[in-house]
Amino acid sequence: MPETHKKLRPSGGYRSTASFQTTTLIYDATVWFCEKFVDGRSRTVDQMVQAARSGRQNIAEGSRASATSSQTELRLVNVARASLEELLLDYEDYLRHRRLPQWAANSPEASAVRGVAAQLRRKDRSDPAYQPDLSDAERSELYARWLEAADPAVRANALICLIHQANYLLDHQIAALETAFITEGGYSELLATERLKQRRKQDQSDRSNPTDQSDLSQPPKCPTCGSLMALRTAKAGKTPGGQFWGCTAYPTCKGTQPI
Repeated sequence: MPETHKKLRPSGGYRSTASFQTTTLIYDATVWFCEKFVDGRSRTVDQMVQAARSGRQNIAEGSRASATSSQTELRLVNVARASLEELLLDYEDYLRHRRLPQWAANSPEASAVRGVAAQLRRKDRSDPAYQPDLSDAERSELYARWLEAADPAVRANALICLIHQANYLLDHQIAALETAFITEGGYSELLATERLKQRRKQDQSDRSNPTDQSDLSQPPKCPTCGSLMALRTAKAGKTPGGQFWGCTAYPTCKGTQPI
């Protein structure tokens, strides 16, 4: 049987993430909020529903795209974050235009909404983004006293709290993606590394030679600062598209080394 190729980068798995689960809750509750409290002829309905949908869908699309493009994943997660910021302003506007009170961040009401997620996370303290494997309906039921309230101010304020939670999770996700891209490179670098490893294996390189770098799973250290190096792709210069080792401390250190 032919050997099954293992994917270089994981993808998918977004349904179990706290960010996706929270944005699903926000999307559903926004649809219900607009149906009950916003004039269906208003453009605001489409704008709010689309912003809520974008927050959720772009997380999913970014997760699937991560298999072949870390830059695409990062861009889509940023789009999700921007969409939720737009939705946050819509709910704040709704309250302000109707002279309804907005809960303070440290109010008992806001703390109670945040407390639901905090209670779920306590089930696994090792993972701050952990949420139990609940169905969408079960998770919605935990927030029903706010998201199904007859008072629109209660619903809007609860959704503002949930959007802040989702934005917090996405900010950390974006920071982690940026760090991973800087330290590990993108898909093209990973693919080139695996391709070179396979070529060296086929050529049966002489591993007794101390200058032999056939084992690219152990990157060399930067000759300038001593940090580990990562495989990079030249975008300009004499050999655009060519591969080289670049210092992971870039831009602080600009050390390079040929392959």
